[in-house]
Amino acid sequence: MTTVLMICGSLRAGSTNEAALRTAADRAPDGVTATLFGGMRELPHFDPDDDHAPLHPAVTALRAAIEAADALLICTPEYAGALPGSFKNLLDWTVGGVETQDKPTAWINVASPAAPSGGADAHDSLRKVLRYTGADLVEAACARIPVTRDDVGPDGLVQPPATRTAITRAIQALAAHSRAPGTTR
Repeated sequence: MTTVLMICGSLRAGSTNEAALRTAADRAPDGVTATLFGGMRELPHFDPDDDHAPLHPAVTALRAAIEAADALLICTPEYAGALPGSFKNLLDWTVGGVETQDKPTAWINVASPAAPSGGADAHDSLRKVLRYTGADLVEAACARIPVTRDDVGPDGLVQPPATRTAITRAIQALAAHSRAPGTTR
């Protein structure tokens, strides 16, 4: 069994980012369990002076969830040309740990076609932070799949078949990479 921890960079209710991750979980291939991390709100503001035992319980929960997963799938919006502050805070808490080291990691970019940069600035920043943490970036699983609010059904899942297929391909590629011989996790 392969476990994928999904991390949404948006706290917004009805987020298209969360809808994409929920769709990925729904469409995950056989033998893959995908779980959405729900503790971003509880994380304290990052302070390097606090990055030692005993850690805040929310930080411990984050690091334990990452450690237990075989792979990470991230979906985050861009806010003011960068990563949202709350999500960057989550990432900052991963820098001092070793949980993401060699962890197969990918992201789905759901920025709408109307977004000025298409979320590229946030994902450039995300790529930079993930490299600092030593994550194994799975480029074949990283995808730009625009999702609008109208694409999300009442069940909270992305509805257009072509979009669902693209999301399915992303989680399949991540799962295949994490299962490949020579993958350290």
